[in-house]
Amino acid sequence: MPFFDSAGIKIHFQDAGSGEAVMLVHGFTSTAEHNWGGTGWIAALSKKYRVIAIDVRGHGLSDKPHTAAAYGYASMGADVTRLMDHLGIERAMLVGYSMGSSIAIELMLSHPERFGAIVLGGIAYDDGLEDKADRDAIAEAYRADDPSTIKSPVAKAYRRFAESMPNDLKALAALIDADRAPFDPARLSAVRMPVLIVVGTNDNAIGDPKPLAKMIPRARLVMLEGRDHMTAPSDERFKQAVLDFMRAAPL
Repeated sequence: MPFFDSAGIKIHFQDAGSGEAVMLVHGFTSTAEHNWGGTGWIAALSKKYRVIAIDVRGHGLSDKPHTAAAYGYASMGADVTRLMDHLGIERAMLVGYSMGSSIAIELMLSHPERFGAIVLGGIAYDDGLEDKADRDAIAEAYRADDPSTIKSPVAKAYRRFAESMPNDLKALAALIDADRAPFDPARLSAVRMPVLIVVGTNDNAIGDPKPLAKMIPRARLVMLEGRDHMTAPSDERFKQAVLDFMRAAPL
């Protein structure tokens, strides 16, 4: 079971297949296995590519710090590039889903030289957590000893979903508390690599993905009819769109 040390944080990852490298970054409260293994992504992509799926810090088998300073997109993104360095991978394609797409955008802006093409799944410029009051309520819900005391319906839903898998609620609260700011549209407009954005037509967890697609010059938006935030990752149309995109994208 492979792990590596990312500046003092133990990070777990899966490594399958051979060929050009593809880095997979999962969503909030998920894991590499849940987001990419059980949905068939690793099996499908590893037929042609070397596929590396990371357990984002705070999730899965990776370390789970309980302080907000340990998180943020820059810190979580650095785990990806450090893993690439650890494995001797100079350049890769990058696929994110939900929070993993926010991490991918951070990397797209901070380390464009490391990635030949990027896939952003389940994401919009408004990622559904822009409101600090909502984030504070969710973090408080994760820390609540008695779930019946949670007032916010949104926070209750986040708590229930987090508890559906073996998550560390205090680590998730710290991640939610981490500093964050909207991505700069001017920096997005300067992106020159090919970008594929894939979102379900019934995804009500995020805002409209069209503004984000318009901000990135070489972005193409694919909408999965009938899919929502939870069901899009397992859709075969999603995988096929990514495979077609990767075949055409220069590494």
